[in-house]
Amino acid sequence: MTGDREAQDVRGSTASRHQAQDPFALETLPWTEVARILERDSRLIFPVGALEQHGPHLPVGTNAFIVTRLAEVLSREHAVLRAPTLHYGVALPGLRYAGTASLKRKTLNRTVTELLGSWEEHGVTEVIVLTAQRYEPHLDALLMAMMTESTTTVVDLYSIDVSDLIRSPNAPEHAGEIETAIMLHLAPELVRTDRLADFPPDEATVRRYGEGRMPTPPLGSLGVVGRPSLATAETGARIWARYVETARTVFEHTA
Repeated sequence: MTGDREAQDVRGSTASRHQAQDPFALETLPWTEVARILERDSRLIFPVGALEQHGPHLPVGTNAFIVTRLAEVLSREHAVLRAPTLHYGVALPGLRYAGTASLKRKTLNRTVTELLGSWEEHGVTEVIVLTAQRYEPHLDALLMAMMTESTTTVVDLYSIDVSDLIRSPNAPEHAGEIETAIMLHLAPELVRTDRLADFPPDEATVRRYGEGRMPTPPLGSLGVVGRPSLATAETGARIWARYVETARTVFEHTA
């Protein structure tokens, strides 16, 4: 009898896990369920992050964390499949920063292109790529990744203007107020608030950012460009709401 009860407990626990799992996370579903969902809506959300330093106060996976959360929101709202996050992108040169790992632009482009091709063969007609990485070679790699007949839409969160929501001057930043505020809103337990270190960009840095190719953060900055000390969870919530609403609008136009 004890064995029967234990078997029932195991079956009940397994059933609960199946019911609780994300119904649109591609990697958790059998292929038959994936095919059934694609018959109803043939779009696929594909978050692409980057593994790079974000100063002494934010995790190296900040970019991936943000786009994963957004992908979860959109896939649940619209009942659309979500691919596993690609955690590697084209990152800033990070020889001074432990943990930073980068693909070359052509490697990221080939990787994404081959993945898109595989999904197209299974009936995907549009892939919505979500990313949060300002580095131009990273964006180029994604924008040049295409399917044979289907459509690819790239949504770069950091191209969305939020300058009216922050206290910092409208200047380039990395691990500054914007990213720190978002993480304080989404995952405050991952933010080392005791290690915040501002490093406002000088005119030369601003000029180099304005040329379109983000430089390695200046020496002495510990990887930060900007004013993370000004970040608050409330500001992060407002920024996040704008990101979600903008991405939602783009997503709905793909239907």
